[in-house]
Amino acid sequence: MSDRGQRPHRGPGIALMSQAALVAGDWGTSHLRLFLCQEDGTVMAALDGPGAADVAGDFPETLDTLLRGWTREYGSLPVVLCGMVGSSLGWRQAPYLPCPARPEQIAQACVGLRDGLVHIVPGLSCRNRLNAPDVLRGEETQILGALRLNPALSSGRQLLCLPGTHTKWVLLEDGCVREFLTAPTGELFAVLCEHSILVNDERQRQDLHAAIDGPAFDHGLMQIQRFPAAGVLHRLFECRSRRLTGDLHSDEAMPLLSGMLIASDVQGAVRLFATSAARTSVQLIGATRLAALYARALVSQDCDTNVIDGSLASLNGLLQVHRLLSQQAVANDG
Repeated sequence: MSDRGQRPHRGPGIALMSQAALVAGDWGTSHLRLFLCQEDGTVMAALDGPGAADVAGDFPETLDTLLRGWTREYGSLPVVLCGMVGSSLGWRQAPYLPCPARPEQIAQACVGLRDGLVHIVPGLSCRNRLNAPDVLRGEETQILGALRLNPALSSGRQLLCLPGTHTKWVLLEDGCVREFLTAPTGELFAVLCEHSILVNDERQRQDLHAAIDGPAFDHGLMQIQRFPAAGVLHRLFECRSRRLTGDLHSDEAMPLLSGMLIASDVQGAVRLFATSAARTSVQLIGATRLAALYARALVSQDCDTNVIDGSLASLNGLLQVHRLLSQQAVANDG
């Protein structure tokens, strides 16, 4: 594999420093993002690479090719990776760590490769409060990053929401991941948009994310809130019937569908995780645009919200794993 076009690039706010300490990488199914970092977390450079699904199992060579320039300049550096690289389809499977799980336990459960030069962060598993098995992979690193970015999350009971294809609702107690619950909200939205008659707008289908904002989204939130006893299945056909009667323009069907699905996700999770009459506070971790939609849905359910960018959380989680691994190494040497 050639490294042409994969040379490190420096974006806005990336420091030009000389003491590289580690490489942090989020290796998902469709995309790899690598960061060259100092010990204090300062990012020196970043580069992109192919996702786990595109490397045909050749993870070592792919990583070596991408890191060639950095290795030539700084020598071999420790690498911490998270995401699908640790799945059964990845470089080496990092087994799911059962909850409850503390940050130190997550670091201890990392799978070491190349004599400990490369570490892969494990996913988490639990028996959720619906008495079903549940798993996550990649989000555990974002959770660690959120704890690093917002130390207040390490105290008391905290509810986190990581929206995405499979939205994760995570319960923390004093910084420990106690349990979580998965809602395939984003996947259901995509399937209904692409393979059902509820949305019939080919133009919007070309860019699902660009079409889910606007007044129709808020109308979807309101409809779920107005009839809380109705299941979401009893509401979805409105996306078609309102178009047929002229109550809804064709380009409003997709945001209406999005609003209903997100509102139903939020309403159900808040009911499951709320423990008192006190106002629920939710920490959102994810892509800015999607997190903003979830924030609107949470506000409509009388919840307070705070948002942490998912990419920033992932990077800080990898840095936190590196710090914990370094502490463990020092303790073992002692």
